[in-house]
Amino acid sequence: MSLHPSHLPLDRTYAAVLFDLDGTLIASIGSVERSWTRLAQEYEIPADRFGDFHGVPARRLLEILMPDRSPGERARALLRIEQIEVEDTAGIEVLPGAREALATAMAVGRGAIVTSGSRRLARARLGASGLPVPDVLVTADDVDAGKPDPTPYLLGAARLGHSAQDCLVVEDATAGVASARAAGATTIALATTSAPGSVAGDLMVADLSAVRLEIAPDGVRVRLR
Repeated sequence: MSLHPSHLPLDRTYAAVLFDLDGTLIASIGSVERSWTRLAQEYEIPADRFGDFHGVPARRLLEILMPDRSPGERARALLRIEQIEVEDTAGIEVLPGAREALATAMAVGRGAIVTSGSRRLARARLGASGLPVPDVLVTADDVDAGKPDPTPYLLGAARLGHSAQDCLVVEDATAGVASARAAGATTIALATTSAPGSVAGDLMVADLSAVRLEIAPDGVRVRLR
């Protein structure tokens, strides 16, 4: 069911669909919260430093959370949080509609995943969920500047052979939508992580079960169910 329908995403054909991972294709919030709570305890990070950082790469988040620590200590914390998260995949599930949407786009070479996590973490979570690893998987390891910078989505589109302006991005986080918009892409925002309406995409829906991707001769179209 559409929460805030706009005609724009439904009236055109897209060259490709770029999906965020956590909160978009899979539910991993339990793992995320457990892992960062554990890191905060190990590194004595004050709880009041945490805010709405969903979708922000761990490297950037640690710069915000540990501004008073040395670059070396932040680098060690980065390795530690990746290890904790990779080992904690309990409860990870595929979100409604995600398997079908990803499979539809991937079947014709028009689907990619663009995540703020590392490649190792993305593969671990995809493996735990049972979702396939697409040919184009852009991670924090591939870019110098992560979301909300446009680089991740620009790179994802380019690796599929398209301009980001011709692509549709599916996201659940403010940082991710900002990244996609800065890249020139059209966005669908999901209310899977934040309150409905708090992440402003061109189209806002509850989750991917609210839409259907259809293959067209020259790309992919979106329909509301």
